[in-house]
Amino acid sequence: MPLLEIRNLVVRYGEIEALHGATVAVDEGQVVTLLGANGAGKSTTLRAISGLARPASGDILFDGKSIAALGPEAIARLGISHVPEGRRVFPGLTVKENIMLGASNRRASKSEISREADAMFDLFPDIRSFSSALGWTLSGGQLQMVAVARGLMAKPRLLLLDEPSLGLAPVIVQAVFKIISEIRRNTTVLLVEQNARMGLSVADFGYVLETGRIVLGGKPDELWGNEAIRAAYLGGHAKATA
Repeated sequence: MPLLEIRNLVVRYGEIEALHGATVAVDEGQVVTLLGANGAGKSTTLRAISGLARPASGDILFDGKSIAALGPEAIARLGISHVPEGRRVFPGLTVKENIMLGASNRRASKSEISREADAMFDLFPDIRSFSSALGWTLSGGQLQMVAVARGLMAKPRLLLLDEPSLGLAPVIVQAVFKIISEIRRNTTVLLVEQNARMGLSVADFGYVLETGRIVLGGKPDELWGNEAIRAAYLGGHAKATA
């Protein structure tokens, strides 16, 4: 049984149907990547899972139980953590304070949460020296690392990552995806990514969304191995190494 199963999901924003019957499965311990252009429905899928967008129809199962009618706080308590696009950190709080906020749904002492936040700097050494710096002083790559660290502080069974490479320099993208490779040792990940090559490089399975519909699904080498698929959906004809 998959840890997460999305069945025929339909999500509307007013008269606009953003998802048209999407079906996705994520097994425990996997990294699964959702690929597609802007407006394809990738972020809407994550928002529906985390309770920020209410499905019009279909179902979302987590550990075999429907969560489609639950609110964001109840879903977070089940062990689903959502790191949204945009690296939304609190500019007036320090890096460590921002990271500690990720544990707000857990029953743990402040001293325990503080120790766990300090331990996050082992996974994110590039921001260790910025522990006491205010959020507004950080670069885009540093903000992304803070946002992911904050998501992990919830100790999720499932981490939803929305466009972690967006707007970052290539060398920083490499660093962020190295961290994703580390995260997968303990956490299942559903990753939304426009950078198909990077998204598939860490994935066990990939889905391609086009205008709200799942049009393809397969293992990374299967998706990259088909030139027609690569040209139409994954950004070009160059021979893949992912």
